[in-house]
Amino acid sequence: MGNNGEGRDAALVQSVDRAVAVLELLARNGEAGITEIAAELGVHKSSASRLVYTLQARELVEQDGERGPFRIGIGMLRFAGAVTGQLDYVRVGGPVCSALAERLGETVNIAVLDDDVALNVSQARGSSAVAAQNWVGQRTPLHATSSGKVLLAAASPEDQERVLSGDLQPCAPRTITDPVRLRTVLRRTAEDGFATCMEELEAGLHAVAVPVFGSHGDVVAAISAAGPAYRLSQKRMPEVVEELRTASRDLSVRMGHPV
Repeated sequence: MGNNGEGRDAALVQSVDRAVAVLELLARNGEAGITEIAAELGVHKSSASRLVYTLQARELVEQDGERGPFRIGIGMLRFAGAVTGQLDYVRVGGPVCSALAERLGETVNIAVLDDDVALNVSQARGSSAVAAQNWVGQRTPLHATSSGKVLLAAASPEDQERVLSGDLQPCAPRTITDPVRLRTVLRRTAEDGFATCMEELEAGLHAVAVPVFGSHGDVVAAISAAGPAYRLSQKRMPEVVEELRTASRDLSVRMGHPV
């Protein structure tokens, strides 16, 4: 039984590797026929055809006519667009994060909505930051983070309900998992323009976030500051919120939001 499972795993990895090789061939040459693709992969034409038609069903490749060569499909633009957007936040948001982290002395992050989680795409650590954890690339729950609450508060009612009716796992003793309470929090977040996280993701960790706006006035990201509860206290929150809002305005303008 174990050997069969290993064999299936190996076949799956090989199929993925061949699919990537096809995409690399088309990106390099512009187009290619089944015969050329089969030769590149070192497989029979029937195997190449099955692989290419699977990619075509996902719109990752497209064919010129019924018998023409294949080329990169429009579906690849979805990946290119997602990467470009994240790189923009890294390129444009990096200096904003660094300047804010220096002023606050805390850890500053930029996060975007990625399905039903918050994806952290940029981070800077201030001089007083005590935690060395790198959150870049980490996906965090929407209900248990300040950035997540900001992003969820700006989402459509349908998306909100999907998240709130899902499995709201506790991350720490103070995580809010009651959908009724979370709806109230989201309404307050939308009204106030910021969200806090008071030991809801990790014990002893506080955070606060504000929205970042895109060219159409929609919320495209959240920028947050996080630090130990004893330093990022409730009393200090108004000051930090104002600093975040200043940074958000700067980042929003850089991302095309009208002044």
